[in-house]
Amino acid sequence: MLIGAGASAQNKIAGTPPMGWNSYNCFGSAVHEDEVKANTDYMAEKLKPFGWEYIVVDFLWSYDNPPGSNIGNPFQMRLGDGSYVPWLTMDKWGRLMPQPNKFPSALDGKGFKSLSDYVHGKGLKFGIHVMRGIPRQAVWSKSPVKGTNGITADMVADTNSKCPWMNHMYGLNMSKAGAQEYLNSILEMYASWGVDFIKVDDLSRPYSNAEVEGYQKAIQNSGRPMVLSLSPGETPVAQAAHATKYANMWRMADDFWDNWKEILHMFDYAKSWEGIGGPGHWPDADMIQIGKLSKRGPVGNERYSRFTEDEQYTHMTFWSIYRSPLMIGGNLPENRELELKLFTNAEVLGANQNGENPKQLYKKDGAMVWYSHVQGSKDLYVALFNIGDANKSMTVDLAAIGFKGKVKVRDLWKKQDLGLFKKAYQQNVNLHGATLLRVTPIK
Repeated sequence: MLIGAGASAQNKIAGTPPMGWNSYNCFGSAVHEDEVKANTDYMAEKLKPFGWEYIVVDFLWSYDNPPGSNIGNPFQMRLGDGSYVPWLTMDKWGRLMPQPNKFPSALDGKGFKSLSDYVHGKGLKFGIHVMRGIPRQAVWSKSPVKGTNGITADMVADTNSKCPWMNHMYGLNMSKAGAQEYLNSILEMYASWGVDFIKVDDLSRPYSNAEVEGYQKAIQNSGRPMVLSLSPGETPVAQAAHATKYANMWRMADDFWDNWKEILHMFDYAKSWEGIGGPGHWPDADMIQIGKLSKRGPVGNERYSRFTEDEQYTHMTFWSIYRSPLMIGGNLPENRELELKLFTNAEVLGANQNGENPKQLYKKDGAMVWYSHVQGSKDLYVALFNIGDANKSMTVDLAAIGFKGKVKVRDLWKKQDLGLFKKAYQQNVNLHGATLLRVTPIK
């Protein structure tokens, strides 16, 4: 199934899968400005030459994380008068602002402009995470909606639309006058900060068609190109045409973590979305669980990835061959030689950025093979995955992927040519390991 030929002209950005870093998997809701800058510096120095470019501040940058708070589950308490504690940092228009205790440069309503300028000054792009809808405290305080005449937050909120795992927001009733104006007002503010990427949470499960359209309309109204990322999944495959038209990336699954069973599940999600990704619109396998994770939550103790080295190669190989967006979840300054090697192989990243139409060739008997076309050539990227319970000899029938004569095979992780082959290619693959090849026909 191919979807997207009639996609809106607004999806001219994200022509290739976005590549960057996101603060959530290493800092939860408690990342601080100096840590964002440290990750920015690392990316600019070591990763930018390989195509990595986005720095994304995730999850509750307006929340103060008071002492004793549960970082992974930061609910507000409601007082007798209906107000909330802790009070989120918010302007008079009901728009959430960065919390100055975590982001000192945001003091006095300056927002993320200074931090965004820092990121841009390193030649990178800046992104933020937001929760769908409008703050409940804005509804309680009847905050005026900027750009309207007398409309207040309580008049546009859908108080029956609630996030099941956090009580900060109500959904917006997009049929109400002022609802689109509220979204326009926050996206105008983000544009003034220099935001290049917006990840909107609690939007895909259930899938909120009207709000998805509202955010894209607000981006267009702002006049600043921004990647629109929908989160979290499982996004319904039945909404593929809508997501393709209005979003640049959307989560296929719920939060992904460093557990082998979750990789196996992701293979199934990816198969269900096969053929739908393309320039401007990408099914998203979620963030890369490699490096130093969970320094302040949200899942488990502080650690380096629990994936084995072979599983980490499988992780990067599949996200690359499938052309998922690549968002690193680990704290970059704590990368070791292994992490740097996994993130700086230009030939492997080329499969993510330059492949076309990834397809599953087969999945059986603990083995799986995917392949994609190399743009501008007759070459193919071919990925072999050992998903069984022992080391395995794997074979690719070359005729099954369209080759009739001799081919040259190159191992992209090893950066080695492996020789000429005809009819079939065979290789031993470690338990839970992977190989990524470039296969070139010989005239």
